[in-house]
Amino acid sequence: MTTANVVGSGKYTYEVDYHWAKLPSGWAMPAAAVFGDSQDRVYCFNRDPDHPIMIFDREGNYVSSWGAGVFAFPHAIILDKDDNVWLVERNQCQIMKFTKDGELLFTLGTKGYRSDTGADNADFSSNGWKQVTHGGDPFNLPAGIALNDAGEIFIADGYANARVHKFAADGKHLLSWGEPGDGPSEFHLPHGAWIDRRGRLLITDRENDRIQVFSQDGEHLTTWPTELIGAAVMFVDDEDIVYVAEHNGGMISILNLDGERLAQWGSMTHRSCHGIWVDSHKDLYVVEPYEGSQGRTVVKFTRKG
Repeated sequence: MTTANVVGSGKYTYEVDYHWAKLPSGWAMPAAAVFGDSQDRVYCFNRDPDHPIMIFDREGNYVSSWGAGVFAFPHAIILDKDDNVWLVERNQCQIMKFTKDGELLFTLGTKGYRSDTGADNADFSSNGWKQVTHGGDPFNLPAGIALNDAGEIFIADGYANARVHKFAADGKHLLSWGEPGDGPSEFHLPHGAWIDRRGRLLITDRENDRIQVFSQDGEHLTTWPTELIGAAVMFVDDEDIVYVAEHNGGMISILNLDGERLAQWGSMTHRSCHGIWVDSHKDLYVVEPYEGSQGRTVVKFTRKG
């Protein structure tokens, strides 16, 4: 079902609100990523140097912001079980951990260092993955992040690399895997990451239109059967339902943990979906283009099914 304000089907039917977030006067929200905390507050990671982290309650009321002047190119965000905020700064090639109030706790990666992958390290476009000739060390324009219960860190290092990196909780590099290509354990822009309740590592292999599934030690277990047009990021809820933002197709797909599609909506006119989070009420928050603009914002999808 798709109408002006309703999308999805069956249990997964939603009402769309493009103007959910009530921004302070004169502010814009050029969103890159979205995630939420244990109280359903919504953290929007934006490409706005003055207000890169904006926090709202689930009704869209503005709460606070922080991070001015810290980030060159915001890319991804997750919050851990303690509501610490983990951010992927793509162009500076760093992973940063903050408190929920913006105090820096930990940084992974050397600011500005780009590893040797065969790509042109003067090129910061989104097409660097096409230049990669071999997998490289951490990092070269990293894209996504996941954490396991032990605090180990998994990075999808994709824009100018073709690898997944695993780190201990203290930041020690443990292993890496991946080469450019479309076979098992090969990638064309590994973009998003998630640890599911089966303990598997899910990686969105964006330009190969798929999700690959690994053990946490890098063993390829399976590739999901459902084609996803530019699978960018995913969120898995407490019912093991997988919500996927399809960047190149402008679609949202809802899957089970075997990769079978349960619902889908969207269109090519909404290409560039780039972030997704689901609150405790099963409402969705999606980073996607907004009406009449080439920019992105956080759109709310309120569950009706």
